[in-house]
Amino acid sequence: MAGDDQRVASRTATRRPPSPYPSWFYLPAAIIYGALFLFPTIASLFFSLTRWTLFDATFIGLDNFRQFFSEPFLVQGLVNTLIYAVTTSGLKVVLGLLLGVLLTSQIIGRDYLRSVVFFPVLVSTVGVGITFTAMMHPTQGVINTTLALFGVPGPGWLTDPRLALLSVALVDVWKGVGLATVIYMAGIVSIPLDFYEAASIDGASAWQKFWAITLPLAMPATITVIILSLIGGLRSFDLIWSMTRGGPGFTSDVIASVIYKQYQAGFYGLSTAGNVVLFVLVALIIVPLSIFLNRKQVEL
Repeated sequence: MAGDDQRVASRTATRRPPSPYPSWFYLPAAIIYGALFLFPTIASLFFSLTRWTLFDATFIGLDNFRQFFSEPFLVQGLVNTLIYAVTTSGLKVVLGLLLGVLLTSQIIGRDYLRSVVFFPVLVSTVGVGITFTAMMHPTQGVINTTLALFGVPGPGWLTDPRLALLSVALVDVWKGVGLATVIYMAGIVSIPLDFYEAASIDGASAWQKFWAITLPLAMPATITVIILSLIGGLRSFDLIWSMTRGGPGFTSDVIASVIYKQYQAGFYGLSTAGNVVLFVLVALIIVPLSIFLNRKQVEL
C-alpha cells in the first residue's frame, strides 16, 4: 500500500501543467471580434463625447447627448423607431405563425406556396423600396389606380404624415414575414405527432390542438422571431430611406435615418452619439426581453 501511495504521489508530482495550445484556437476569433466589434464600439463611445472631423477631435463631454434629446425631430425619430419595431415584429409573429401552421398542413400546392411566401426575403431591400414607392404613388400608383376602379379614393400612402410610417412598416412585414414563416415551420414540424394523435383521440378540435399543443410547443420559434424582428425593426434604415427619406417632414424618420442625415450635414459627433443611443436602446430592450422569454419557455 505504501508503495502504491508513493507511485501515485510520484505521478502527481511529475504531471505536466496543462498546455496552452488548445487556447490558441480562440485567438483568430478573438482578433476578428476585437477588430470588428470591440474596437469600433469603444471608438464610437469616445467620439460621441467629442466634436470631431476626419482630422481633429475636441472633447465636449455629454453635449452631443444633451443636444440629441433636446432636438424635437431627434426625439421623434426615437419614438418612430419604437413604433416601427413593435408594429413590424408584432405582425411578423402573428402572420408568420398563421402561415407556418397553414404551410405545414396538407393543402394543395403547399411547396409552391412556401416558395411564394419566402421569395420576398431574397429580394433586395432597396429594390423592394423603389418598387413599392412606385406602386404607392398617390395618382399613378397601381394600388390607388386599382382602388379607383371600385370607386374608392386611394390615400397618400407615403405622402400623408399619418400613413407614411405605417405604409413602410407594412412593406417591411411583406418582405420579412417569409423568414418568420420558415422559422415557425421548423418549430411546428419538430413537434411530435403523438401529441396531436392523443388530442384527436380525446376529441379535441383543430382550435384546441392549436391552442394547447402548437402554440406552447412552438415557443422557441416565437422567441426567435420576436428577437430577430425587434432587432431588425430597431435598426431599420434602408427600406425607410429608399421609400420616404424620413418624410414627409420628419414623420417617418427613425434613429438610423436621423443618424445618416446628421452625417450628411457634417455633425459627426452628434450622429455618433445617435449611434450610441441606438446601441443602448437595442441592448436595453433585447437583453431583458430575451431573458424573460427564455424563462417563460423553461416554465412551459
